[in-house]
Amino acid sequence: MAEQEKALEKALLIELDQQFKDEKSGGHKVKVQFNPESLKVSFANQIVQPQGGDQSAGNAGRQFVGTGTTKLALQLWFDVNAMEENPVDDVRRLTQDVIYFMQPQKSDADATKLAPPGVRFVWGSFKFDGMVDGMEESLEFFSPEGKPLRASVSLTLSQQKILEVDLGTSANIAAQKGHTPLKVAKQGQSVQSMAGKNGKSDWQSIASANGIEDPLRLAPGQLIDLNAAASTAAAAAGNVSLGAGASAGGSLNAALGGAASGSLSIG
Repeated sequence: MAEQEKALEKALLIELDQQFKDEKSGGHKVKVQFNPESLKVSFANQIVQPQGGDQSAGNAGRQFVGTGTTKLALQLWFDVNAMEENPVDDVRRLTQDVIYFMQPQKSDADATKLAPPGVRFVWGSFKFDGMVDGMEESLEFFSPEGKPLRASVSLTLSQQKILEVDLGTSANIAAQKGHTPLKVAKQGQSVQSMAGKNGKSDWQSIASANGIEDPLRLAPGQLIDLNAAASTAAAAAGNVSLGAGASAGGSLNAALGGAASGSLSIG
């Protein structure tokens, strides 16, 4: 029985309670349309030189002030043309779910103060709890009616501490047969450009092997197996056989990608 293909894990944005400990009951939750290509985590500490100290002491004369901070930067893509369920006519109907995490809310401790909601970004084993302190939305690919159909959203999240990661016990994972590395399509890339960048010229075969109908327009985040064409060709070559009654003798010329010569006689 063939092994079932695992579903692609999608990243989530989950609203937290105001204590930044647990998911908020009935809170806002967003599943990204395309997983980010990369995550950038930045760590920072506040360090100052003490007044009146020994300047010649170098590092020994420095001290920590305040708490450290950790920032997470990522980019998300949204495309109404790539929606499989409940399609919409304007990509802003999708991105407004992310903008929600920028909107201030009243504090439970002091109703006179406002703060953006806590948010948890989780993707597989990666988890980051904090607040969205920056967002930039780029709208593009407009419809004839002037409605944006595609958008990129750059997010910056921060937490007032140095992120500690618990990876559990170390485990070695055996290589799985039949699994090949996949390339992620970036905005504006085509199968031809991805193949050329990786030193491959037969981009038509790669598109066919990946079941891509329009190789000139790839959705951002689409996964491509650039070795699929070569693997398919090798498998086809290994399965060529002669029918019963065929034996060596005679001659045969073929023109399938180049001239081939050999011998064939049919008894």
